[in-house]
Parts: sequence; structure tokens; C-alpha cells
Amino acid sequence: MRFNKCFDTFVIIIYSKIELMSTVKKINNPFLAHKDNNYNSFGCSPSNNIGFHLEFFGDGENVFCYWNPQKSYEGYANVVHGGIQAALMDEVAAWFTYSMLGTAGVTQGLNVEYHKPLFITGGEVKINASLKEKTGKSALIRTTIVNSKGVICCSADVEYFLFPPQLARTKYMYPGKEKFWE
Repeated sequence: MRFNKCFDTFVIIIYSKIELMSTVKKINNPFLAHKDNNYNSFGCSPSNNIGFHLEFFGDGENVFCYWNPQKSYEGYANVVHGGIQAALMDEVAAWFTYSMLGTAGVTQGLNVEYHKPLFITGGEVKINASLKEKTGKSALIRTTIVNSKGVICCSADVEYFLFPPQLARTKYMYPGKEKFWE
């Protein structure tokens, strides 16, 4: 009888993980289609030789990406530079703004807390963003960097000033929320 109970629990866990995985969608990068070929974002352009080359995913509430730390992003020996960690969280917050809030914006504030060292040799990390609070013209986005062992190494509240959607489209080349989810 004990085996059946364990097996049933195992099946439920596997089913739950499959169900969760099916809600995750890759977010398109519409900036790749810029006509002027001047797209060289440090965070998400695949053609920036020294950039992060991030690709983003969403699950309906969170936007996240994965990244493998490289030696060139080192601060102290074998530790990812704190400024690089802040840049990663700022980037995922921007993509949250684009794909979930339906506009563009600029970073108004970035309050970073470093909890544990993020090691260069620690393997792939996950950078996550979720909405903490939204008011008329700003959003507070909670971001984390989690190492390959599931430990939160760094977190930040990123305050974004939000452009009105029409202004974002006309002045800041924001392609519209729908372009991120095609």
C-alpha cells in the first residue's frame, strides 16, 4: 500500500510539472526586425559580441530568462560582478514591461540586495521578474537571480517609469505587446 501512495504522489508531481511547463511561452524579440539594423542591446541582442544574448519566457505572471555566467563578467575571483547582476535584473524588468504591461519605459530606480555570491562556475542561473505594484505612471517589478541549486543570490525592486503606450510606439519604437507574443 505504501508504494501505491508514493507512486500516486510521484504521478501528481510529474503531471503538475508538465502542466506548468505547458503554460510557459517563449517571448518573441521584435527588435530583431528593426529596419535600421542598429539594434545592439547589451542585454538581448544576439549580435552584440560582449552582451548577454538573453531570450525571455513568460508564464502569465512572470517573465524570466536563463544565463550562463562567463569569466569575462567576473568581479571577485569566481563571482559575477555586482553591476552585471544589476544589469541582468534591469533587463528582465524591461522585458516584463514590454511583454506584460504593454508599453516601454525607463528605469527610475533599482534597489539591489546581494544575498549570496553568484559564482561564475555555478552553472546556469534563472533571472525572474514579477509585478509587485503598479500605479498610474510607474511599476515596481520584483526581480531575482537564482543559482543552479535554487538559491536566491540577488534580488532587486526595479521601479519603471511607464510611457503612455501611444507615445512608446511613436517615439520609442515600441512595437506593441502583441508583437512579443506572436
